[in-house]
Amino acid sequence: MSSFHPFNLAQAAQASMQEHGFQPRLSPEAQRELALLLARGLTLPQVGTNIADLRSLLWSSIDNDTSRDLDQIEWAERLADGRIRIRVAVADVDATVAQGTALDAHAESETTSVYTGITVFPMFPVELSEGITSLNENEDRAAVITEFSVDARGTVTDGNIYRALVRNRAQLTYNAVGAWLADTAEAPEKVRQNAALRDQLQLQDEAARRMVGNRAQHGALDLETIETRPVMVHEEAVSLARQLKNRATSLIEEFMIAANGVMARTLDSARIASIRRIVRTPKRWDRIVQLAAELGTTLPAAPDSKALNDFLTERRKSDPIRFPDLSLAVIKLMGPGEYVMVRPGEESPGHFGLAIQDYTHSTAPNRRFADVVTQRLLKAHLAAAPTPYSAERLAAIAARCTLMEDNERHVEREMSKRIAAVVLHKRIGLNFSAIVTGVSHAGTFVRALEPHVEGMLVHGGAGLDVGDKIQVRLVSTNPERGYIDFAAA
Repeated sequence: MSSFHPFNLAQAAQASMQEHGFQPRLSPEAQRELALLLARGLTLPQVGTNIADLRSLLWSSIDNDTSRDLDQIEWAERLADGRIRIRVAVADVDATVAQGTALDAHAESETTSVYTGITVFPMFPVELSEGITSLNENEDRAAVITEFSVDARGTVTDGNIYRALVRNRAQLTYNAVGAWLADTAEAPEKVRQNAALRDQLQLQDEAARRMVGNRAQHGALDLETIETRPVMVHEEAVSLARQLKNRATSLIEEFMIAANGVMARTLDSARIASIRRIVRTPKRWDRIVQLAAELGTTLPAAPDSKALNDFLTERRKSDPIRFPDLSLAVIKLMGPGEYVMVRPGEESPGHFGLAIQDYTHSTAPNRRFADVVTQRLLKAHLAAAPTPYSAERLAAIAARCTLMEDNERHVEREMSKRIAAVVLHKRIGLNFSAIVTGVSHAGTFVRALEPHVEGMLVHGGAGLDVGDKIQVRLVSTNPERGYIDFAAA
Protein backbone atom coordinates (compact mmCIF):
# COMPACT_ATOMS: atom_id res chain seq x y z
CA MET A 1 0.00 0.00 0.00
CA SER A 2 1.41 3.37 -1.01
CA SER A 3 1.61 6.02 1.66
CA PHE A 4 1.11 9.65 0.76
CA HIS A 5 -0.62 11.26 3.72
CA PRO A 6 -0.86 14.09 4.24
CA PHE A 7 -1.30 15.26 0.63
CA ASN A 8 -2.20 18.92 0.29
CA LEU A 9 -4.68 19.18 -2.58
CA ALA A 10 -5.01 22.95 -2.26
CA GLN A 11 -1.25 23.37 -2.54
CA ALA A 12 -1.21 21.01 -5.53
CA ALA A 13 -3.92 23.08 -7.21
CA GLN A 14 -1.91 26.27 -6.74
CA ALA A 15 1.19 24.63 -8.19
CA SER A 16 -0.76 23.26 -11.16
CA MET A 17 -2.17 26.70 -11.92
CA GLN A 18 1.28 28.27 -12.03
CA GLU A 19 2.72 25.36 -14.03
CA HIS A 20 0.09 25.94 -16.71
CA GLY A 21 0.60 29.68 -17.03
CA PHE A 22 -1.95 31.14 -14.62
CA GLN A 23 -1.02 33.93 -12.21
CA PRO A 24 -4.06 34.16 -9.93
CA ARG A 25 -2.55 36.65 -7.48
CA LEU A 26 -3.63 40.25 -8.12
CA SER A 27 -0.99 42.88 -8.86
CA PRO A 28 -0.59 45.67 -6.29
CA GLU A 29 -2.35 48.09 -8.67
CA ALA A 30 -5.27 45.70 -9.12
CA GLN A 31 -5.50 45.31 -5.34
CA ARG A 32 -5.66 49.09 -4.96
CA GLU A 33 -8.41 49.29 -7.60
CA LEU A 34 -10.36 46.58 -5.82
CA ALA A 35 -10.11 48.42 -2.50
CA LEU A 36 -11.40 51.61 -4.13
CA LEU A 37 -14.30 49.77 -5.77
CA LEU A 38 -15.31 48.17 -2.49
CA ALA A 39 -15.03 51.47 -0.63
CA ARG A 40 -17.23 53.15 -3.23
CA GLY A 41 -19.78 50.34 -3.17
CA LEU A 42 -22.22 49.34 -5.86
CA THR A 43 -23.32 52.14 -8.18
CA LEU A 44 -26.35 51.40 -10.34
CA PRO A 45 -27.11 53.29 -13.56
CA GLN A 46 -30.17 55.52 -13.58
CA VAL A 47 -33.40 54.15 -15.02
CA GLY A 48 -34.22 56.09 -18.17
CA THR A 49 -34.48 55.94 -21.92
CA ASN A 50 -31.63 53.43 -22.27
CA ILE A 51 -32.04 51.57 -18.96
CA ALA A 52 -35.28 49.65 -18.33
CA ASP A 53 -36.49 48.84 -14.82
CA LEU A 54 -37.31 45.12 -14.67
CA ARG A 55 -36.84 44.63 -10.95
CA SER A 56 -40.52 43.79 -10.44
CA LEU A 57 -40.32 40.62 -12.56
CA LEU A 58 -40.03 37.23 -10.87
CA TRP A 59 -36.44 36.54 -11.91
CA SER A 60 -34.67 33.42 -10.65
CA SER A 61 -31.27 31.78 -11.08
CA ILE A 62 -30.47 28.07 -11.38
CA ASP A 63 -26.88 26.99 -10.91
CA ASN A 64 -24.66 24.46 -9.16
CA ASP A 65 -25.16 23.85 -5.46
CA THR A 66 -21.85 25.55 -4.66
CA SER A 67 -22.00 28.42 -7.18
CA ARG A 68 -21.62 31.92 -5.79
CA ASP A 69 -20.69 33.78 -8.99
CA LEU A 70 -24.16 34.17 -10.49
CA ASP A 71 -23.94 35.39 -14.07
CA GLN A 72 -27.51 35.10 -15.30
CA ILE A 73 -31.14 34.98 -14.23
CA GLU A 74 -34.22 34.09 -16.28
CA TRP A 75 -37.88 35.03 -16.72
CA ALA A 76 -40.59 33.83 -19.11
CA GLU A 77 -44.09 34.79 -20.22
CA ARG A 78 -46.63 33.12 -22.50
CA LEU A 79 -47.71 35.26 -25.45
CA ALA A 80 -51.22 35.39 -26.92
CA ASP A 81 -50.16 33.43 -30.01
CA GLY A 82 -48.79 30.52 -27.94
CA ARG A 83 -45.14 31.47 -28.15
CA ILE A 84 -43.10 31.84 -24.97
CA ARG A 85 -40.99 34.94 -24.53
CA ILE A 86 -37.75 34.40 -22.62
CA ARG A 87 -35.63 37.05 -21.01
CA VAL A 88 -32.09 36.23 -19.91
CA ALA A 89 -30.45 38.87 -17.72
CA VAL A 90 -26.64 38.76 -17.67
CA ALA A 91 -24.63 40.59 -15.03
CA ASP A 92 -23.25 43.89 -16.33
CA VAL A 93 -19.69 43.27 -15.17
CA ASP A 94 -18.35 46.03 -17.41
CA ALA A 95 -20.30 48.58 -15.35
CA THR A 96 -17.92 47.83 -12.45
CA VAL A 97 -14.67 46.75 -14.14
CA ALA A 98 -13.72 49.33 -16.76
CA GLN A 99 -11.67 48.54 -19.82
CA GLY A 100 -7.98 49.39 -19.43
CA THR A 101 -7.86 49.02 -15.64
CA ALA A 102 -5.46 46.74 -13.79
CA LEU A 103 -8.34 44.45 -12.84
CA ASP A 104 -9.29 44.26 -16.50
CA ALA A 105 -5.68 43.43 -17.45
CA HIS A 106 -5.64 40.67 -14.84
CA ALA A 107 -8.83 39.17 -16.27
CA GLU A 108 -7.48 39.43 -19.81
CA SER A 109 -4.36 37.53 -18.77
CA GLU A 110 -6.21 34.76 -16.89
CA THR A 111 -9.22 34.76 -19.29
CA THR A 112 -11.21 32.27 -17.20
CA SER A 113 -12.06 31.17 -13.70
CA VAL A 114 -10.69 27.73 -12.87
CA TYR A 115 -12.68 25.28 -10.75
CA THR A 116 -10.35 22.61 -9.42
CA GLY A 117 -12.84 20.83 -7.14
CA ILE A 118 -10.85 21.92 -4.10
CA THR A 119 -10.12 25.59 -4.78
CA VAL A 120 -11.73 28.11 -7.11
CA PHE A 121 -9.32 30.50 -8.83
CA PRO A 122 -11.62 33.32 -9.97
CA MET A 123 -10.89 35.49 -12.99
CA PHE A 124 -12.15 38.46 -10.98
CA PRO A 125 -11.64 38.61 -7.20
CA VAL A 126 -14.50 37.03 -5.22
CA GLU A 127 -15.42 40.41 -3.74
CA LEU A 128 -16.60 41.25 -7.27
CA SER A 129 -17.53 37.93 -8.92
CA GLU A 130 -19.41 36.67 -5.86
CA GLY A 131 -20.32 40.14 -4.62
CA ILE A 132 -21.15 43.35 -6.42
CA THR A 133 -21.01 41.92 -9.97
CA SER A 134 -22.94 38.75 -9.09
CA LEU A 135 -26.73 38.60 -9.54
CA ASN A 136 -27.21 37.67 -5.91
CA GLU A 137 -30.61 36.93 -4.43
CA ASN A 138 -32.62 39.97 -3.30
CA GLU A 139 -30.03 42.45 -4.59
CA ASP A 140 -30.57 45.13 -7.26
CA ARG A 141 -28.10 44.77 -10.12
CA ALA A 142 -27.38 46.22 -13.56
CA ALA A 143 -27.77 43.70 -16.36
CA VAL A 144 -27.77 43.20 -20.11
CA ILE A 145 -31.07 41.61 -21.20
CA THR A 146 -31.29 39.21 -24.12
CA GLU A 147 -34.87 38.60 -25.16
CA PHE A 148 -36.26 36.05 -27.64
CA SER A 149 -39.42 34.08 -28.36
CA VAL A 150 -39.87 30.31 -28.73
CA ASP A 151 -42.69 28.92 -30.88
CA ALA A 152 -44.37 25.51 -30.67
CA ARG A 153 -41.68 23.94 -32.87
CA GLY A 154 -38.88 25.33 -30.69
CA THR A 155 -37.78 27.94 -33.21
CA VAL A 156 -36.16 31.02 -31.68
CA THR A 157 -37.25 34.39 -33.12
CA ASP A 158 -37.52 38.09 -32.23
CA GLY A 159 -34.05 38.54 -30.76
CA ASN A 160 -33.56 41.81 -28.89
CA ILE A 161 -30.88 43.07 -26.47
CA TYR A 162 -30.99 46.04 -24.09
CA ARG A 163 -29.86 47.19 -20.63
CA ALA A 164 -31.92 47.08 -17.45
CA LEU A 165 -31.98 46.91 -13.68
CA VAL A 166 -32.98 43.51 -12.27
CA ARG A 167 -33.42 41.71 -8.96
CA ASN A 168 -32.93 37.97 -8.47
CA ARG A 169 -35.95 36.76 -6.47
CA ALA A 170 -34.85 33.15 -5.96
CA GLN A 171 -31.42 31.51 -6.10
CA LEU A 172 -32.08 27.86 -6.99
CA THR A 173 -29.94 24.81 -7.79
CA TYR A 174 -29.78 22.32 -10.65
CA ASN A 175 -30.15 19.25 -8.46
CA ALA A 176 -33.22 20.44 -6.57
CA VAL A 177 -35.05 21.99 -9.53
CA GLY A 178 -34.11 19.17 -11.91
CA ALA A 179 -35.42 16.46 -9.59
CA TRP A 180 -38.68 18.37 -9.08
CA LEU A 181 -39.22 18.96 -12.81
CA ALA A 182 -38.63 15.24 -13.43
CA ASP A 183 -41.13 14.32 -10.66
CA THR A 184 -38.50 12.42 -8.71
CA ALA A 185 -38.54 14.78 -5.70
CA GLU A 186 -40.74 17.43 -4.18
CA ALA A 187 -40.28 21.05 -5.15
CA PRO A 188 -37.53 23.08 -3.47
CA GLU A 189 -38.78 25.02 -0.46
CA LYS A 190 -38.69 28.38 -2.26
CA VAL A 191 -40.84 26.90 -5.03
CA ARG A 192 -43.28 25.25 -2.60
CA GLN A 193 -43.81 28.57 -0.89
CA ASN A 194 -44.40 30.55 -4.07
CA ALA A 195 -47.01 29.35 -6.59
CA ALA A 196 -46.03 32.07 -9.05
CA LEU A 197 -42.42 30.89 -8.99
CA ARG A 198 -43.60 27.33 -9.56
CA ASP A 199 -45.59 28.41 -12.61
CA GLN A 200 -42.69 30.50 -13.86
CA LEU A 201 -40.23 27.60 -13.74
CA GLN A 202 -42.68 25.21 -15.39
CA LEU A 203 -43.16 27.70 -18.22
CA GLN A 204 -39.39 28.03 -18.64
CA ASP A 205 -39.14 24.23 -18.70
CA GLU A 206 -41.82 24.04 -21.39
CA ALA A 207 -39.88 26.50 -23.57
CA ALA A 208 -36.61 24.63 -23.04
CA ARG A 209 -38.14 21.28 -23.99
CA ARG A 210 -39.42 22.79 -27.21
CA MET A 211 -35.93 24.09 -27.94
CA VAL A 212 -34.22 20.75 -27.20
CA GLY A 213 -36.39 18.99 -29.75
CA ASN A 214 -35.73 21.67 -32.37
CA ARG A 215 -31.94 21.56 -31.97
CA ALA A 216 -31.91 17.75 -32.05
CA GLN A 217 -33.71 17.84 -35.40
CA HIS A 218 -30.96 20.11 -36.74
CA GLY A 219 -28.19 17.80 -35.52
CA ALA A 220 -27.12 19.18 -32.13
CA LEU A 221 -25.09 16.42 -30.50
CA ASP A 222 -26.47 14.82 -27.34
CA LEU A 223 -23.25 13.75 -25.62
CA GLU A 224 -22.70 12.47 -22.10
CA THR A 225 -19.39 12.55 -20.31
CA ILE A 226 -18.80 11.55 -16.71
CA GLU A 227 -17.95 14.41 -14.39
CA THR A 228 -17.50 14.09 -10.67
CA ARG A 229 -17.03 16.52 -7.82
CA PRO A 230 -15.47 15.83 -4.44
CA VAL A 231 -17.68 15.54 -1.37
CA MET A 232 -15.96 17.67 1.24
CA VAL A 233 -16.09 17.12 5.02
CA HIS A 234 -14.07 19.55 7.16
CA GLU A 235 -12.13 20.64 4.05
CA GLU A 236 -11.16 17.04 3.27
CA ALA A 237 -12.24 15.18 0.12
CA VAL A 238 -13.94 12.02 1.42
CA SER A 239 -15.96 10.82 -1.56
CA LEU A 240 -16.89 11.55 -5.17
CA ALA A 241 -20.34 12.50 -6.42
CA ARG A 242 -21.30 12.20 -10.06
CA GLN A 243 -22.64 15.35 -11.72
CA LEU A 244 -25.59 14.42 -13.90
CA LYS A 245 -27.52 16.34 -16.53
CA ASN A 246 -31.16 16.91 -15.73
CA ARG A 247 -34.14 19.01 -16.79
CA ALA A 248 -32.77 22.08 -14.98
CA THR A 249 -29.31 21.90 -16.56
CA SER A 250 -30.99 21.40 -19.94
CA LEU A 251 -33.21 24.45 -19.34
CA ILE A 252 -30.28 26.74 -18.64
CA GLU A 253 -28.20 25.25 -21.47
CA GLU A 254 -30.96 25.91 -24.02
CA PHE A 255 -31.51 29.48 -22.85
CA MET A 256 -27.78 30.26 -22.91
CA ILE A 257 -27.32 28.80 -26.40
CA ALA A 258 -30.24 30.88 -27.68
CA ALA A 259 -29.03 34.05 -25.93
CA ASN A 260 -25.52 33.62 -27.33
CA GLY A 261 -26.97 33.15 -30.80
CA VAL A 262 -29.02 36.33 -30.50
CA MET A 263 -25.89 38.20 -29.39
CA ALA A 264 -23.83 36.92 -32.33
CA ARG A 265 -26.51 37.86 -34.86
CA THR A 266 -27.01 41.28 -33.26
CA LEU A 267 -23.33 42.16 -33.55
CA ASP A 268 -23.19 40.81 -37.09
CA SER A 269 -26.23 42.88 -38.11
CA ALA A 270 -24.54 45.94 -36.61
CA ARG A 271 -21.44 45.11 -38.71
CA ILE A 272 -19.21 44.86 -35.65
CA ALA A 273 -16.22 42.50 -35.51
CA SER A 274 -16.64 40.08 -32.63
CA ILE A 275 -15.29 36.98 -30.93
CA ARG A 276 -17.09 33.76 -31.78
CA ARG A 277 -17.04 30.44 -30.02
CA ILE A 278 -16.57 27.64 -32.57
CA VAL A 279 -16.09 23.91 -32.89
CA ARG A 280 -14.82 23.20 -36.39
CA THR A 281 -16.08 20.45 -38.66
CA PRO A 282 -14.14 17.37 -37.49
CA LYS A 283 -10.94 16.70 -39.44
CA ARG A 284 -11.01 13.15 -38.09
CA TRP A 285 -14.53 12.41 -39.31
CA ASP A 286 -13.18 9.25 -40.96
CA ARG A 287 -12.33 7.84 -37.52
CA ILE A 288 -15.81 8.72 -36.22
CA VAL A 289 -17.23 6.86 -39.24
CA GLN A 290 -15.02 3.89 -38.35
CA LEU A 291 -16.19 3.91 -34.72
CA ALA A 292 -19.81 3.87 -35.86
CA ALA A 293 -19.10 1.06 -38.34
CA GLU A 294 -17.57 -1.06 -35.56
CA LEU A 295 -20.93 -0.70 -33.78
CA GLY A 296 -22.98 -1.59 -36.84
CA THR A 297 -23.91 1.89 -38.08
CA THR A 298 -22.97 3.48 -41.40
CA LEU A 299 -22.37 7.25 -41.28
CA PRO A 300 -22.05 9.46 -44.38
CA ALA A 301 -18.56 9.96 -45.79
CA ALA A 302 -18.89 13.74 -45.33
CA PRO A 303 -19.33 15.26 -41.83
CA ASP A 304 -23.02 15.27 -40.89
CA SER A 305 -23.99 16.30 -37.37
CA LYS A 306 -27.60 15.11 -37.78
CA ALA A 307 -26.52 11.59 -38.79
CA LEU A 308 -23.98 11.53 -35.97
CA ASN A 309 -26.57 12.56 -33.40
CA ASP A 310 -29.03 9.91 -34.63
CA PHE A 311 -26.27 7.33 -34.12
CA LEU A 312 -25.46 8.68 -30.65
CA THR A 313 -29.13 8.69 -29.62
CA GLU A 314 -29.48 5.03 -30.61
CA ARG A 315 -26.30 4.06 -28.73
CA ARG A 316 -27.45 5.89 -25.58
CA LYS A 317 -30.60 3.76 -25.57
CA SER A 318 -28.96 0.45 -26.49
CA ASP A 319 -25.80 0.66 -24.34
CA PRO A 320 -26.07 3.33 -21.63
CA ILE A 321 -23.15 1.97 -19.58
CA ARG A 322 -20.65 2.38 -22.43
CA PHE A 323 -22.22 5.55 -23.86
CA PRO A 324 -20.07 8.00 -21.82
CA ASP A 325 -16.92 6.39 -23.23
CA LEU A 326 -18.27 6.63 -26.79
CA SER A 327 -19.17 10.27 -26.13
CA LEU A 328 -15.65 11.02 -24.89
CA ALA A 329 -14.15 9.39 -27.98
CA VAL A 330 -16.35 11.49 -30.27
CA ILE A 331 -15.50 14.68 -28.35
CA LYS A 332 -11.77 14.00 -28.70
CA LEU A 333 -12.13 13.30 -32.43
CA MET A 334 -14.12 16.50 -32.97
CA GLY A 335 -11.37 18.52 -31.35
CA PRO A 336 -11.63 21.28 -28.75
CA GLY A 337 -13.64 24.44 -29.05
CA GLU A 338 -11.83 27.66 -29.73
CA TYR A 339 -12.34 31.40 -29.94
CA VAL A 340 -11.89 33.26 -33.22
CA MET A 341 -12.40 36.82 -34.41
CA VAL A 342 -15.05 37.17 -37.11
CA ARG A 343 -15.27 40.37 -39.16
CA PRO A 344 -18.61 41.91 -40.16
CA GLY A 345 -20.24 39.94 -42.97
CA GLU A 346 -17.66 37.16 -42.68
CA GLU A 347 -19.07 33.64 -42.35
CA SER A 348 -18.30 32.05 -39.00
CA PRO A 349 -16.91 28.49 -38.98
CA GLY A 350 -19.86 27.66 -36.73
CA HIS A 351 -20.25 25.20 -33.86
CA PHE A 352 -20.43 21.60 -35.14
CA GLY A 353 -21.47 20.14 -31.78
CA LEU A 354 -24.37 22.56 -31.33
CA ALA A 355 -25.25 22.49 -35.04
CA ILE A 356 -25.48 26.28 -35.20
CA GLN A 357 -23.68 28.86 -37.30
CA ASP A 358 -23.85 32.00 -35.16
CA TYR A 359 -22.55 31.54 -31.64
CA THR A 360 -20.55 33.65 -29.24
CA HIS A 361 -19.94 33.61 -25.50
CA SER A 362 -21.78 36.38 -23.68
CA THR A 363 -23.62 34.87 -20.72
CA ALA A 364 -20.84 34.38 -18.12
CA PRO A 365 -18.84 37.63 -17.79
CA ASN A 366 -17.94 36.96 -14.15
CA ARG A 367 -15.87 33.95 -15.19
CA ARG A 368 -14.96 34.30 -18.89
CA PHE A 369 -13.11 37.27 -20.36
CA ALA A 370 -14.48 36.69 -23.88
CA ASP A 371 -17.93 37.39 -22.44
CA VAL A 372 -16.76 40.69 -20.94
CA VAL A 373 -15.38 41.75 -24.33
CA THR A 374 -18.65 40.80 -26.05
CA GLN A 375 -20.56 42.78 -23.45
CA ARG A 376 -18.47 45.88 -24.13
CA LEU A 377 -18.97 45.54 -27.88
CA LEU A 378 -22.74 45.30 -27.38
CA LYS A 379 -22.94 48.22 -24.94
CA ALA A 380 -20.94 50.45 -27.28
CA HIS A 381 -23.34 49.54 -30.09
CA LEU A 382 -26.38 50.35 -27.93
CA ALA A 383 -24.83 53.71 -27.02
CA ALA A 384 -23.91 54.44 -30.66
CA ALA A 385 -20.31 54.79 -29.47
CA PRO A 386 -17.13 53.71 -31.29
CA THR A 387 -16.33 50.02 -30.96
CA PRO A 388 -13.91 49.55 -28.02
CA TYR A 389 -11.74 46.90 -29.73
CA SER A 390 -10.11 46.73 -33.14
CA ALA A 391 -10.38 43.53 -35.17
CA GLU A 392 -6.68 42.87 -34.57
CA ARG A 393 -7.13 43.30 -30.83
CA LEU A 394 -10.07 40.92 -30.84
CA ALA A 395 -8.03 38.32 -32.71
CA ALA A 396 -5.27 38.53 -30.09
CA ILE A 397 -7.78 38.22 -27.22
CA ALA A 398 -9.45 35.25 -28.92
CA ALA A 399 -6.09 33.48 -29.25
CA ARG A 400 -5.28 34.13 -25.58
CA CYS A 401 -8.71 32.83 -24.48
CA THR A 402 -8.22 29.65 -26.50
CA LEU A 403 -4.74 29.08 -25.05
CA MET A 404 -5.80 29.60 -21.44
CA GLU A 405 -8.92 27.48 -21.83
CA ASP A 406 -6.69 24.64 -22.96
CA ASN A 407 -4.49 25.25 -19.91
CA GLU A 408 -7.61 25.29 -17.73
CA ARG A 409 -8.55 21.81 -19.00
CA HIS A 410 -5.08 20.55 -18.08
CA VAL A 411 -5.37 21.93 -14.54
CA GLU A 412 -8.86 20.57 -13.97
CA ARG A 413 -7.96 17.14 -15.40
CA GLU A 414 -4.84 16.90 -13.21
CA MET A 415 -6.77 17.88 -10.10
CA SER A 416 -9.63 15.52 -10.87
CA LYS A 417 -7.16 12.62 -10.98
CA ARG A 418 -5.43 13.75 -7.80
CA ILE A 419 -8.70 14.12 -5.91
CA ALA A 420 -9.78 10.65 -7.02
CA ALA A 421 -6.45 9.20 -5.85
CA VAL A 422 -6.86 10.83 -2.42
CA VAL A 423 -10.46 9.68 -2.05
CA LEU A 424 -9.70 6.08 -3.09
CA HIS A 425 -6.59 5.69 -0.93
CA LYS A 426 -8.68 4.42 1.99
CA ARG A 427 -10.30 1.82 -0.29
CA ILE A 428 -7.11 0.04 -1.35
CA GLY A 429 -7.79 -3.70 -1.36
CA LEU A 430 -11.48 -3.38 -2.21
CA ASN A 431 -13.10 -4.74 -5.36
CA PHE A 432 -15.01 -2.68 -7.94
CA SER A 433 -17.12 -3.37 -11.00
CA ALA A 434 -15.42 -1.74 -14.00
CA ILE A 435 -15.41 -1.41 -17.75
CA VAL A 436 -12.38 -1.43 -20.05
CA THR A 437 -11.96 2.03 -21.62
CA GLY A 438 -8.65 1.70 -23.43
CA VAL A 439 -6.17 -0.92 -24.65
CA SER A 440 -2.88 0.23 -26.17
CA HIS A 441 0.88 -0.23 -25.99
CA ALA A 442 0.80 1.98 -22.88
CA GLY A 443 -1.43 -0.49 -21.05
CA THR A 444 -5.03 -1.40 -20.31
CA PHE A 445 -7.24 1.23 -18.71
CA VAL A 446 -10.49 0.65 -16.84
CA ARG A 447 -13.22 2.84 -15.37
CA ALA A 448 -14.78 1.84 -12.08
CA LEU A 449 -18.55 2.26 -12.23
CA GLU A 450 -18.96 3.43 -8.64
CA PRO A 451 -17.27 5.72 -7.91
CA HIS A 452 -16.60 6.77 -11.50
CA VAL A 453 -12.80 6.87 -11.61
CA GLU A 454 -10.34 5.68 -14.22
CA GLY A 455 -7.08 3.86 -13.65
CA MET A 456 -4.59 1.43 -15.14
CA LEU A 457 -4.93 -2.34 -14.95
CA VAL A 458 -1.43 -3.27 -13.76
CA HIS A 459 -2.00 -6.98 -13.15
CA GLY A 460 -4.08 -9.55 -15.05
CA GLY A 461 -6.69 -8.96 -17.68
CA ALA A 462 -4.91 -10.50 -20.69
CA GLY A 463 -7.07 -10.56 -23.79
CA LEU A 464 -9.42 -7.78 -22.67
CA ASP A 465 -10.82 -5.29 -25.16
CA VAL A 466 -12.53 -1.91 -24.95
CA GLY A 467 -16.06 -2.26 -23.59
CA ASP A 468 -15.47 -5.48 -21.65
CA LYS A 469 -16.87 -5.61 -18.12
CA ILE A 470 -14.50 -6.78 -15.41
CA GLN A 471 -14.11 -7.02 -11.64
CA VAL A 472 -10.99 -5.23 -10.39
CA ARG A 473 -9.21 -4.75 -7.09
CA LEU A 474 -7.67 -1.40 -6.15
CA VAL A 475 -3.97 -1.97 -5.43
CA SER A 476 -2.43 1.51 -5.11
CA THR A 477 -2.91 5.25 -5.58
CA ASN A 478 -0.46 8.08 -6.15
CA PRO A 479 -2.16 11.49 -5.71
CA GLU A 480 0.91 13.50 -6.63
CA ARG A 481 0.89 11.98 -10.11
CA GLY A 482 -2.84 11.27 -10.20
CA TYR A 483 -2.32 7.53 -10.65
CA ILE A 484 -4.82 4.82 -9.68
CA ASP A 485 -3.78 1.20 -10.20
CA PHE A 486 -6.09 -1.80 -10.38
CA ALA A 487 -5.59 -5.54 -10.72
CA ALA A 488 -8.02 -8.07 -12.16
CA ALA A 489 -9.96 -9.50 -9.21
